[in-house]
Amino acid sequence: METTVEQQRQLYEEKERLKEAMKNLMLIKPQTLRDTINCDYTTRLLLDKAILTNETILELDQDKDGLRKEEIDAISGPNEFGEFYKHLKEIKDFHRKHPDEIFIPKSVEYDQLQKEMETQAEEPLNLIEFTDEEGYGKFLDLHESHTIFLNLKGAEKLSYVRYLDSFNKLHNYPKKFKNKQYKEYVEAMLHYLITYFEKLKPLHDLNDEFVNVEKEFKTEWESSSFVGWGKEAGSAMTHTGAALDLSAFSSVEELASLGLDRLKSALMAINLKCGGTLEQRAERLFSVKGKPIDEISPALFAKKNARSKKTGSHDDRNIAETESKIYKMVDLLDKQRLDTKENVQRRQARSESERDEDGDEGASDSDSDDDDGEIIYNPKNLPLGWDGKPIPYWLYKLHGLNINYKCEICGNQNYRGPKAFQRHFSEWRHAHGMRCLGIPNTAHFANVTKIEDALALWNKIRQTKDSERWNPDHEEEFEDSAGNVVSKRTYDDLQRQGLL
Repeated sequence: METTVEQQRQLYEEKERLKEAMKNLMLIKPQTLRDTINCDYTTRLLLDKAILTNETILELDQDKDGLRKEEIDAISGPNEFGEFYKHLKEIKDFHRKHPDEIFIPKSVEYDQLQKEMETQAEEPLNLIEFTDEEGYGKFLDLHESHTIFLNLKGAEKLSYVRYLDSFNKLHNYPKKFKNKQYKEYVEAMLHYLITYFEKLKPLHDLNDEFVNVEKEFKTEWESSSFVGWGKEAGSAMTHTGAALDLSAFSSVEELASLGLDRLKSALMAINLKCGGTLEQRAERLFSVKGKPIDEISPALFAKKNARSKKTGSHDDRNIAETESKIYKMVDLLDKQRLDTKENVQRRQARSESERDEDGDEGASDSDSDDDDGEIIYNPKNLPLGWDGKPIPYWLYKLHGLNINYKCEICGNQNYRGPKAFQRHFSEWRHAHGMRCLGIPNTAHFANVTKIEDALALWNKIRQTKDSERWNPDHEEEFEDSAGNVVSKRTYDDLQRQGLL
């Protein structure tokens, strides 16, 4: 049996090994997102183990049972050599009983772990369980939340792509429909986002983030400025969704002109008492104009709603606090949200045969395409798409990429497709070639690619400009002694001949 002091020494040794292993993992430069997640996840496991080791060391230091103090007194007392030879005899007896026992250093486990992280295995290393849709941390999988959202009362029937744009805009959802079902929806979404983020970034501590979120939320909630739950959304009429807008009425008499039935429906819509005469109903409804729910007298509410008012307010606060945490999680996962939308749109644009061939491998295991030594079969020399594979041939022909345009001015540079060809006229290469020819790169020379044609057009433009330029010899007018109007050249000739 090991002594308490020996156990403590082993724990300190294990602590140093854990530190060294975490340092070596953090010095590894991951090549892909998969490698980054695996390194962070392994580091988190080692960190949790180090924390547990520290707790065990502190527990032994406290020495609640007094065994540690007894052992120290025994090895430091008058019979310290006897205690030493006693432990030595126990060690010899153990090795005598187990002569073939092989000693395996405890650091072998961590060395093997580091080796697995540094070497590229033939098959990708999956340490964390992601769904196929998540692509090992590349995308979000919100299909379940989307299905729940479509079944909410008052929810707009959005496609999955539009839902990815608006699922974080919870303040746009009608406040009157934020009930128990909606609360379950936002709690499920928050649970998924937290779980996904913890798998994506295991070393990131969300507790610190949520502490700040809760402080900010408490301040905004108390000042009624939290988005979607402020004063503008918390008045009596907008809170309960009454069909009657009180802002259009300036007196009780105007409300009374609506009649008993109309006033009753308006009072029932905001859970107020709807009995009494016409004047009493009009006064009761006009008294709550522009008031928040909290400022309305409980005596005006129907009995069942007056009792449940505080409970409803508490539920609203819980829902709003959950929304604030979702806003924070969406900010942290904004890149994954945009990548998910782009991936869904890209997959929807594929043909049926392409989806059958790919089997959605691009979303689930696209990291395997990052191998530098992989040879891609591309006999037609098609351009590569977002996934590193050749684009479909129909898309290649649709954009005219099978047509090559050569520009002599750019040094016989080839441009693939009409879009790239038209764009190159405003790029630096074509502008430099025109400048070397002494020709301005203006709109006159659009679609001109040969040097001979550009020079000929430039000479023609210059001749046209010269002919349009004002010539004083022919266009400047003079008057002779007889009052005749002649050109400058004729006037000079007559003057030299002495005829003027």
